[in-house]
Amino acid sequence: MGWDEIIEKLNRAKATFLNRDRYLLEVNANERSMTHKFAEYLQQEFEDWNVDCEYNRDGDVPKRLRGKLYNEVSPADEDARTVFPDIIVHRRGRQGAGEARNLLVIEAKKSGNKDRTDCDKLAAFKNDEYRYPFAALLLFVTDGPPDIEIAPC
Repeated sequence: MGWDEIIEKLNRAKATFLNRDRYLLEVNANERSMTHKFAEYLQQEFEDWNVDCEYNRDGDVPKRLRGKLYNEVSPADEDARTVFPDIIVHRRGRQGAGEARNLLVIEAKKSGNKDRTDCDKLAAFKNDEYRYPFAALLLFVTDGPPDIEIAPC
């Protein structure tokens, strides 16, 4: 599966979200509410994969990222500084040799959020031991016409 197919699936999930849950953007709901609904629609696009929000396991152990930015953050942290991503498309549990277990890692933020570390976090998930081949940043637009911007990272 290549980036073109991934982006098609992301865009279809976006269209469904905007059709069914635009209200969440209009009222500037919590980001977790938005990522949850988006993940539901993404699951419909990736039927043979698991789509999870804020999943913090690698098999049965907590996910950890290496590097200065992540050393002081606990995987149990729930204050939006966590090292586990907002949405992932993966296969739960440990996979056999040669089997792909991670496909897509997504970070999301609302348009008023000034945090710029999301692409750094995504790069770590792509290059670290988890080796996600694809990463995307979702921007939930809440300060203008409701929309979701999708960008590769």
